[in-house]
Amino acid sequence: MSSPLMLALMTSRIGNYGTIFGQWREGAGTAWADYVEHDFVRQLQDGSLPRANFIHYLIQDYVFLIHFSRAWALAVTKGETVEEMQLCAGTVNALIGDEIKLHIRICADAGIDEATLFNAREATANLAYTRYVLDAGHSGDMVDLLAALAPCVMGYGEIGLRLGQSDHASDYADWINTYGGADYQEVCHAVGQLIDGACRRRLGDDAMASPRWEALQQRFDMATRLEAGFWQMGLDG
Repeated sequence: MSSPLMLALMTSRIGNYGTIFGQWREGAGTAWADYVEHDFVRQLQDGSLPRANFIHYLIQDYVFLIHFSRAWALAVTKGETVEEMQLCAGTVNALIGDEIKLHIRICADAGIDEATLFNAREATANLAYTRYVLDAGHSGDMVDLLAALAPCVMGYGEIGLRLGQSDHASDYADWINTYGGADYQEVCHAVGQLIDGACRRRLGDDAMASPRWEALQQRFDMATRLEAGFWQMGLDG
């Protein structure tokens, strides 16, 4: 298979993580582009992002992932089927087993140990985002929580896949290859299937016709904006 054809096939898969996610993504409008094409992401790709800003982001993202893992553990309790519970538990395992280890490894190379990461002071943008997601889970049901969780999971998958297909700076290749790699992409597709099934089970076959749809879109939109704010926190240092 020729390289241009392979690239076209891979590009067509970017953001293709299920029906409901695609509808939420489109409904978010320019907020989605503001997130996945943020200057932080552009600088990751071309290598112009200062290393100190990247490490600052990683420290905060480690703290974020601790809370994010708790949110996915909460999703287990919201599950109405064993399959839903298994998929949520598997996502918790991927977060703790893969993503957090990436952060620990890169920060260790910069002389920052895990105890320092765990005890890092939470930035305001981090606090706002993580508590928003947890509140969505505590106050709502499975689909409320998934709408708040989806931008992080799928957005990083989309960014990783896109940057992985283009020329990118070797300094940040480890991060890019993690999110663009097969293991993380599998997580994104599994979460997409989880969202589709959860919405079908709770909202019916035409989720967009549900009276809950607008509120779910608003949850997704807010989480998307908070993701862009997280990138900006990284740039601000």
